[in-house]
Amino acid sequence: MQTLARAQAELGAEVSVVCVNHEDRRGDDVTWDPLAATPTVKTRDEGVLLVRLGRRASLARFDVCPDLVAWMDQVRSEGIDLFHLHVPNPTMLLALAVKRPRLPLVISYHSDIVRQRFLAHAFRPIERLVFARAARILSDSPTYAEGSAFLGSYLHKLAVLPMGIDLGPYLRPSPKALAIARGLQREHGSPLWLAVGRLVYYKGLPNAIQALRFVSGKLIVIGTGPLEEELRHLSRQCGVENRIVWLGYRSFEEVVGAYHAATALWFPSNARSEGFGLVQVEAMASGCPVINCALPGTGVPWVSRHEETGLTVRVDDPGELARAARRLLSEPWLRQRLAAGARKRAREEFDQRLMAERSLSFYRAILHKEPVEDARPLRKSA
Repeated sequence: MQTLARAQAELGAEVSVVCVNHEDRRGDDVTWDPLAATPTVKTRDEGVLLVRLGRRASLARFDVCPDLVAWMDQVRSEGIDLFHLHVPNPTMLLALAVKRPRLPLVISYHSDIVRQRFLAHAFRPIERLVFARAARILSDSPTYAEGSAFLGSYLHKLAVLPMGIDLGPYLRPSPKALAIARGLQREHGSPLWLAVGRLVYYKGLPNAIQALRFVSGKLIVIGTGPLEEELRHLSRQCGVENRIVWLGYRSFEEVVGAYHAATALWFPSNARSEGFGLVQVEAMASGCPVINCALPGTGVPWVSRHEETGLTVRVDDPGELARAARRLLSEPWLRQRLAAGARKRAREEFDQRLMAERSLSFYRAILHKEPVEDARPLRKSA
């Protein structure tokens, strides 16, 4: 959202972002404290008005924000033309269902609610009420709707708005990032495999750890999360604990450096909670091929395509993941071809300015009945 809003503002749009403030008055992150209250704060972020609404409490990821209703009452006086809602987002869904502002609504649908089934069931009537009045529903990829029973009811409104990033730091890394890359290669040798992301269930990292038994080199893991101890224990069981480098949270420059040091990004996500995989785009822009999984009904294998920007393997198959990694070692020209294809696809499909231009074309079509050249409406697959 930050990337989209900044890029839209750079193109001349007046953009306001309204979200929930998860920092208390001391500046501490209280996202996971259900009883922690936060203040409402208004700031500007590179030309974007940012309204971070205070909350009273949080119940099952639902934030209680009294100021949200008051803000929505002020919408017309502030000259807002259109709402763009990003979901899953139960707090904002409920507010839109209650207030029903008479403004066009666009919804970016990033993921089904996969694990919190009770929450998903409880909010389904509210979702349908809000989605019924949406002018356009945007999916991050053309393939996600194929696995979403909920989106199947809205195919007539669906179109694609792929997520984008600022590709510059990856395509043209800073001297500091390149120095970090060289340092990683000196310290850990080659090949270097990389995994980036939260250490949570749907990232499929047990498969990466098991695959490491069958391929040479080290695996660098960047990220933190609740499964870290469990994953470390598995690495000891598999006898590869000395070949895994747990870097935890790292700065932006360090992450960019890791992409440029790596032989490939391992992305073995194995559940539909992984709807897109933005780190794939970061790796691709860095010229780092991706080994991902053929996760059905998601955008994962669409973002990084088999034999074009990386290699795609079966879900939950450590042996096939290892075989794909060994191909990159035994066929050096393959890695070079995939790296070039990865950079090309990143530039052509996932640039932040392109994302902003596409989004504004949707807005114009809704507000002024203009044609949308890059709408790419979704259809049911055969």
